[in-house]
Amino acid sequence: MNPRRAVSAILIGLVTASAIAQSPPQEPLTLAELERIALAGNPTLAQATAQVEAARGRAKQAGLLPKPVLGYSAEEFAFRAGVGRGKQGVFLEQAIPLGGKLSSSRAIFEKEGIEAETSVEAQRLRVLNSVRSLYFEAVVATRRVHVRERLAQLTDEAVKVSRQLYNTGAADRPDVLESEIEARETRLALEASRDQQYHTWLSLVTMIGQPDMKLRPLAGELDASPPELEREAAVAALLRDSPQLRRARAQAERAEAIVKRADGESFPDLFLRVGADYDRERLDTAAAVPGQPVGWEGSLEAGVSIPLFNRNQGDRAAARAELRRARAEVQRVELALKSRLSGVFEAYLTALRMVDEYGKEILPRAEQAYRLYLDKFEQMGAAYPQVLIAQRTLFQTSERYLSALEQANVAAVQIQGLLLVDGLDAPPMPGETTTGIGASEIPGAVRSGELPVSVEPAGKE
Repeated sequence: MNPRRAVSAILIGLVTASAIAQSPPQEPLTLAELERIALAGNPTLAQATAQVEAARGRAKQAGLLPKPVLGYSAEEFAFRAGVGRGKQGVFLEQAIPLGGKLSSSRAIFEKEGIEAETSVEAQRLRVLNSVRSLYFEAVVATRRVHVRERLAQLTDEAVKVSRQLYNTGAADRPDVLESEIEARETRLALEASRDQQYHTWLSLVTMIGQPDMKLRPLAGELDASPPELEREAAVAALLRDSPQLRRARAQAERAEAIVKRADGESFPDLFLRVGADYDRERLDTAAAVPGQPVGWEGSLEAGVSIPLFNRNQGDRAAARAELRRARAEVQRVELALKSRLSGVFEAYLTALRMVDEYGKEILPRAEQAYRLYLDKFEQMGAAYPQVLIAQRTLFQTSERYLSALEQANVAAVQIQGLLLVDGLDAPPMPGETTTGIGASEIPGAVRSGELPVSVEPAGKE
């Protein structure tokens, strides 16, 4: 058999080999299964749910009356022995907030509960979006390993062929050196791709709460075209459904409730006190039973707090300032979401064009050029280094195509997932503006379980 035909047969067989290596015996994991495991195992979802329960508990507590005071009283003590004087008894004291303070305090934490519920929805989307993005990255990383394994096989075979041709005088020494350099660089790239595959897999299983899960194949077709999205529809869906924007609006409503509560603080509170005392004072001689103690006597006291000097002016002004800030935050979040969507959508369109161009035009041409050089080499019309260059171009083109597929799918996940990412970041506490789009904590904001100074829920100590 002609040596050149034998070399051609080996190269064609390696290039046209299956892109997917033999699967291990484990059942491939589907994206749906990964999502199910993540929703059950990601700890941030439990955190977000706990915040909702905590907000409901604070709302219940804020609507309760203050604790009554039960006490003992004694007066008119006589320290001289044998003198029967003095009063001893018990009393019950209760403060009753007026002006709707209890209902206003409860409303604040009910708004906090709504805010916490939006955080649950946002965190769920963050987890799912992160799992979907990492799934695509893991599939691409696996495919990239397979491509580089094939390329490494080809470059190793090319070294053997170059040495054979050099021994027969059909190739020069530089050709052999070039093929050896190519083989070593390809091996380094293969090891780097394996490291990246492991890192991506570890990120994926950590996201779903199973960091000890061993490497397993993933089910799914990577070559399926990414979804086609429209910019205007994506913007409308983002502004309509974004939990981040709904959370900012809930914070504005909470700020309105705080203003109402601060205004109510200037309304007087009622204080009641009832008691019963036993008076040991002896009756005078004119009484029906001379010398008998006065006995049990009742008492009733009532009073109101007078907002004479302190009408809660400072807290009312601060609450109104926070309301203006919260309303401006709604506008800021909306603008920030639009800006971020614009950048992600541009990256999506660029990657989508690359997928289309590489899939329809560039890859077929690269493969055709490789086969043409291979045919010419077989017919002694081309040198072997030209075959190596065409071969390298084919595999580099394949890797660029895989990268474009990954970028397009990940960008589509972010767009369809309302730009929520980072599924292992802790959900923001109610009262914080950590919306994931560059916001920071509200300076001086009313946070979980807190109210402005002098505006505490009456049921709290």
